[in-house]
Amino acid sequence: MFKSFSFTALVLLFFVIFETAILSNMLFLPAVPDFLLLATLYVSVHNGRLFGVSTGFLSGLMLDFLTVSPFGLHCLLRTIIGYLSGIFNKTLNMNGIILPVLIGFSASILKMILIGMISVFFPDSVIPYSIFSKAFLFELAANSILTPLVFKFLDLFSNLILLDPENVS
Repeated sequence: MFKSFSFTALVLLFFVIFETAILSNMLFLPAVPDFLLLATLYVSVHNGRLFGVSTGFLSGLMLDFLTVSPFGLHCLLRTIIGYLSGIFNKTLNMNGIILPVLIGFSASILKMILIGMISVFFPDSVIPYSIFSKAFLFELAANSILTPLVFKFLDLFSNLILLDPENVS
């Protein structure tokens, strides 16, 4: 389990650096695709709720350190999304294209809803998504389309990321 979590932490570190240092500086993108969220989804769906919560918290912590968002916002969002996607462990076949697209789409919608709910309590520091804004629709489409690609990429490292089937809860 330690080997899986350590390698997963390295993968998350790669995605957070790629997302914050490279993609966020591309001015032609209306929004940054959330590769970190997609990696969290992959680990959660394949390893279960406990690993999903841990991965979600770690990815959120990394993102909180590298962005100007309120500290703890991404930890909370990604922990909830990691737990909820971990519920589907052992029930969904992620080898196709349609199911990963639906998972990426649902997680992006859930992220928008959670940010909206949090912004009610912290209106000065958390800016909610506008559901029909160009930035949100781009992020939603990008996350949905990129989910199967990220899942296939992470399948290359599945022996290092995924837990043994008897250890998954």
